[in-house]
Amino acid sequence: MTRLALALVLPLTFLVLLETPALADGSCGSEVILGQVGTKCVKSGSDTSAYVVGHSDHTYSIRPACAVGGLALCADPATCTIDGHDGYLYNVYQDTDPDPLDWQACLTQQEASRLGGLTPGMVQRAFRRLAWPASRLVVQPPKGRTLVNFDTNFYTTNSGPTTQTVTLIGQPITIEATPTQYTWHFDDGGARTTTVPGAPYPDLLVTHSYSRVGTVRPSVDTTYSGRYRVGDGAWEPIPDTLTVPGAPVELQVVSATPHLVGY
Repeated sequence: MTRLALALVLPLTFLVLLETPALADGSCGSEVILGQVGTKCVKSGSDTSAYVVGHSDHTYSIRPACAVGGLALCADPATCTIDGHDGYLYNVYQDTDPDPLDWQACLTQQEASRLGGLTPGMVQRAFRRLAWPASRLVVQPPKGRTLVNFDTNFYTTNSGPTTQTVTLIGQPITIEATPTQYTWHFDDGGARTTTVPGAPYPDLLVTHSYSRVGTVRPSVDTTYSGRYRVGDGAWEPIPDTLTVPGAPVELQVVSATPHLVGY
């Protein structure tokens, strides 16, 4: 399961409560319905259902629990299993108290999403939904003409990160996309993939030689890697990449006839 760090306070309402007493060994066997989603208390503590019933005038919220210490932004959220399904472990908070209650809830990604919680899938979908720059292809020689059997130079200036901010579940999420791979299409059956954006002459990093005269429309696709952060929190990686196709440019491949000239 993809583990992305989350640091959100998510307002919830405990709508229906099934009162089940704590088990004799001290573990919490209560089941609570949060926003129509059933969850189980998995940490030992007081009788969860009885507690919430007795404090129904309060507002409750959840934050992902860290696997190793701390209650702030987690680089490694704790995981759990509920009814055979993998999920994330959430600390439960009451009103504005900065300290969590003494019990936790295990929620799958789908359940957390239905409860209004930010999930890794939401960040991933936002990353893919946003419009990221298409790379503009530069060809040398310039003016849309090159010679047959000549090392034509290709590059793009799109090499730095681009950031955008979206609001997910009421929280500002900054998403940054950085070009990490370029796929060059030369439109004569040839293609090449690099991790560099090429360079202008004389640094010929990406070149291609056309063997026939005619008109071609080369282009370059850009693959972005992403990362995100919640508010001013630490950056966390987005595991998947996103490829943006570039617009083709018209290029005339011509032959040259040598001519003798006098001094």
